[in-house]
Amino acid sequence: MTPPLLEVHDLHVDIPMPHARLHAVRGVSLTVGAAESVGLVGESGSGKSLTLRALLGLLPRPARIVSGTILIDGEDVTGLPAKRLRRRLADTMSMIFQDSLTALNPVMRVGDQIAEAPLRRLGKSRGEARAIAVDLMREVGIADPERRYELYPHQLSGGMRQRVCIAIALSTKPRLILADEPTTALDVTIQAQVLGVLRQLKQEEHVGLLLVSHDLAVVSQTCSRLYVMYAGKVVESGDLVDLVTEPRHPYTFSLLRSVPDPDRRVARLLTIHGRPPDLTQPLTGCSFAPRCPFAEDACRVGEPEPVPAGTGRLSACRRVDTAERWTAMAEEEAGSTR
Repeated sequence: MTPPLLEVHDLHVDIPMPHARLHAVRGVSLTVGAAESVGLVGESGSGKSLTLRALLGLLPRPARIVSGTILIDGEDVTGLPAKRLRRRLADTMSMIFQDSLTALNPVMRVGDQIAEAPLRRLGKSRGEARAIAVDLMREVGIADPERRYELYPHQLSGGMRQRVCIAIALSTKPRLILADEPTTALDVTIQAQVLGVLRQLKQEEHVGLLLVSHDLAVVSQTCSRLYVMYAGKVVESGDLVDLVTEPRHPYTFSLLRSVPDPDRRVARLLTIHGRPPDLTQPLTGCSFAPRCPFAEDACRVGEPEPVPAGTGRLSACRRVDTAERWTAMAEEEAGSTR
């Protein structure tokens, strides 16, 4: 059997602080197959972006990987020297950062930024690198690429800058793109265009995608499988359709209930009450228990590990009830508080 393109096992990332240690990523495991689109979703601060950065060796100081294993095509690369590891990862993966304006060099033409990797890493001549950059700009939907090659980042719109970032990610011919909230600062129309570019790349170039987002609508348009993160840990994973229609963890259920439904009138938007836990302190039970409307006393003793919750499904919950049961309980709770 062919191994997945990317496998991550029990990844831990800590951030040393003056008087404590923040356990930002706590045992994340995930897989991405060749040409597969996978989503990583959760609230801000859940550890999604740090997970992506850890995979490419781009953790901000003083964050560091404490333990875990990263495999590419079944090969364990975590024991490689730092320079060889970065090269091996860079040969397989590229990253699209969240803020295109800060990701791009403000004093360098956007075309030259796309051409840099073909010129310096792929050994192309300046003419060949420029031709590759122009072709990539055209491929990601930038009209009149020869003229826009000469422009600087501030001369482009947010959506156009994000397309430049996608072209840069493609310039090394990766098999997997890591996208960190690539549509956050864009309006809905431009979001749809950028997501359309990513879907087209998957279909035509067979490029895999690991997409980080806090927006379930974004990942539902793009991904076939989802990992749901909460407090630095994956609490549920599975097929997109199964996870959205019948969540097996109350955090996933609560996220889905928080998404506004344009076809349903409500007096107020539903929210998840409370705050995520302090990850500088030891957790004594399920990390979501203080905010969970279905928590029991047993949930506050010992943090549960992900267990099978159906075909291809994992859930870190002691009460793997069905979505219908949770919905009934939530409606009953809402009725009692009116």
